Amino acid sequence: MPHITFIHGICNKPAPDVLIKDWRNALQGDDGIDFSGEGVTSSMVYWADVLYEKPLAGGAGRESLEGKIERDSIDQVSMAWRDTIRGEERAFVETLAARLRFDAAVDEDEAPPVEEMGKEFERIPLPGFVKRRIMEAYLRDVHHYLFNVKFSPRPGTSFRVRDEIRGRLTKALEEGSRQRGPHLLVSHSMGTVISYDCLKRVPGCPRIDALLTIGSPLGLDEIQDELKPEGPGQPGWSRTNGFPRGRVNGTWANIFDALDPVAGFDPHLANDYQENGLSLVEDIREANYGKWRHDISKYLGQPKLRAKMRALLGL
Repeated sequence: MPHITFIHGICNKPAPDVLIKDWRNALQGDDGIDFSGEGVTSSMVYWADVLYEKPLAGGAGRESLEGKIERDSIDQVSMAWRDTIRGEERAFVETLAARLRFDAAVDEDEAPPVEEMGKEFERIPLPGFVKRRIMEAYLRDVHHYLFNVKFSPRPGTSFRVRDEIRGRLTKALEEGSRQRGPHLLVSHSMGTVISYDCLKRVPGCPRIDALLTIGSPLGLDEIQDELKPEGPGQPGWSRTNGFPRGRVNGTWANIFDALDPVAGFDPHLANDYQENGLSLVEDIREANYGKWRHDISKYLGQPKLRAKMRALLGL
């Protein structure tokens, strides 16, 4: 029986049971994957509670991410958190912010066109204040994970962020590996960084049959630098041997929208995660729609993603 382990990305989320229902519904709608009819089981690696006080109310459905951030001000990440970090950590955050141009976020009527490979595309029509909220959540989430920050999202609870989330993903992969298979790990946004980190750098991480990354920032140099080996003789990222062979038995497919700002200015992964100098990652460009192209519900409704997922699940 095919099994999917999902892991979500940046910003706060609805409760776990609501979130996985949203993802499944987004995949099923409009003649998509029929989970019950085709015998596909699934689970969600939920980590929003490690960094946010309480879940968002209700479900996401087809509502865009920026709408929830704008409405749910209690979960807004204050820019003041950056003032508490120094040295290598501060340099990482400032360099990443500059690379993604989020510190210069402006309203849509002031924004310059987005360019890729010398071609001009429509600009990302998102109000500047919403971009800044998303930027702060993104920067904080990725910083706290990669630097294993000790963080208290609510009174009486604290985590070492990376240790906690690594443990949750590893446990979910162990449970998924008990299914008949194939076992597919589907990760979005910051979830792709977590997935790669575990598959490449965590001893004993269970194997999977295939990996699907969606809207991933793994192409950015700043992210890659923090995924290098943690010590002599330790596993980690390198450009010529970054493919997590031994943990991914088959295909790694990477889905991106050219106007997805979280994927940054290098959404292609094939050249950065090679195996013995050979490019094995399959980069697939998928066009979303609307104001916020990073929205997972939009990705999951697109034909190329669904076709690739069907193939990886053997459907």
